[in-house]
Amino acid sequence: MLETVPVPEVDLRSYIRDIPDYPKPGILFRDITPLLSDGAAFRAACSQLTDRFRSADVGVVATIESRGFTFGAVIAFELGVGVVPVRKAGRLPAAVISSSYQLEYGEAVLEMHQDAIGPGTKVLVVDDLLATGGTALATLDLITKLGGEAVGFGFVVELLALDGRQRLAGHRVEALLAL
Repeated sequence: MLETVPVPEVDLRSYIRDIPDYPKPGILFRDITPLLSDGAAFRAACSQLTDRFRSADVGVVATIESRGFTFGAVIAFELGVGVVPVRKAGRLPAAVISSSYQLEYGEAVLEMHQDAIGPGTKVLVVDDLLATGGTALATLDLITKLGGEAVGFGFVVELLALDGRQRLAGHRVEALLAL
């Protein structure tokens, strides 16, 4: 059994680095790698997201490539449920379903294994950042195609100016930081 260690109070915003003009001019990239590399900040973020969904009826956690994997796996572990990876096209080895979506700076395709969830499965979607909501909507589309039900969306950072939350209207959305 793992030893329970108190979770420290941490100013998570101080661990988010702003990088202008990345990956292209006009984009302000919110870099979470300083948060990931600091044990106390990472632990605090995972603990806070887990606590927000602890009372939800979660059957699995869908983690979105790639930084969503990091947070989602910890949250799934803490909730005692499995992890379903949602990946970019061509990266999963078995039969998949696909959904295309718009990024704030392009277009992409997400995939999930066809047997990842069954009808009625309650799914918590976790990613590092909510921007336009396109990635989250594509993930919701995959869950719905397989007969699952999204019980919520958890993010470390929400970019308010891009209105991603509006695209997820009708669904529970939790973000630790609103920037």
